[in-house]
Amino acid sequence: MQEGDFKPARILEHLITSVFILDDDLRLRHINPSAEMLVEVSVRKARGQPLDRLLVLPEGMERRMDQVLEAQQPFTEHEARLRLWNGRTVTADCGVTGMEAEGEQLLMLEVMVIDRQVRMSHEESLLAQHQTVRSIVRGLAHEIKNPLGGLRGAAQLLERELPEPELAEYTRVIIEEADRLQALVDRMLGPRDRPRTRMVNIHEVLERVRTLVVAESPEGITVRRDYDPAIPELMADPDQLIQAVLNLVRNAVQALGQEGEITLRTRVDRQVTIGNRCHRLVLMIEIRDNGPGIPPGIEQEIFYPMITGRADGEGLGLSIAQAVVNRHGGLIECESEPGNTVFRLLLPLESGK
Repeated sequence: MQEGDFKPARILEHLITSVFILDDDLRLRHINPSAEMLVEVSVRKARGQPLDRLLVLPEGMERRMDQVLEAQQPFTEHEARLRLWNGRTVTADCGVTGMEAEGEQLLMLEVMVIDRQVRMSHEESLLAQHQTVRSIVRGLAHEIKNPLGGLRGAAQLLERELPEPELAEYTRVIIEEADRLQALVDRMLGPRDRPRTRMVNIHEVLERVRTLVVAESPEGITVRRDYDPAIPELMADPDQLIQAVLNLVRNAVQALGQEGEITLRTRVDRQVTIGNRCHRLVLMIEIRDNGPGIPPGIEQEIFYPMITGRADGEGLGLSIAQAVVNRHGGLIECESEPGNTVFRLLLPLESGK
């Protein structure tokens, strides 16, 4: 290397971190190739554009960037949600540093997308959460079912000994309520039969669900398809998958009320880690609705039994769906904001080593 060949700009071109150089009006002076790929805009078109035309930062972050210009105090924002101009949202660690070039104060915004790491951490948490809940529910079910059986048996014996037939109305209430509680515990446990697997076309499963939902939904609700016809068949229990997807789609219908839109979307993703296993090919089923979103405060708990945002709901549909998908080696994820709620089912097509 000749003396004088070392230039900072050349270093930026080789960084995997997306770098945005901004003036004091937060207009772009330069972006490196990684940033070009992130925002899908060339450096020539980006230069001179306001940053928020290409990348919308979390609330309050622009104000902190102004403070960097004034006080020269850099900062880092971890796991920031950034919205790109094309509507895509990414999670990233962002660092902002003040710098001077040719007598002008500039800002350097570094963006390291961490969607994959966050997703893996979230998946591990979901799987651990579900296994813990299942263990607790199984333990509770055992403790509840034994006294319920005794209670029901005692009510039946008492009914035979009653001197007046009209008093049997009270023992029937006890028996019926014991049966109702027994059925509730069974639903909390979810499907107990081993999956009866065979090669399944996932679009046949989705079309069965779509037919059922359209028949029972208000006229103002539209169920759209966005299928990838190239998706191969997978080994699964079609009846259990129908039940899992049906629970999710019915939840979407109930969230929409009398009108709205639901989209059933299928795609294949590659090199996806679920739990501690990497799968070369994974089927991704998305159930998207434009309803009000999941109520604040329960986003992290929606797969727990008995957690629901509806006054008349049992809160078992999502828990059962997660149990079914887990038994197929997969996972259900959720993202929600007003106007856009997505439940994403991930099912291995091929297992990685």
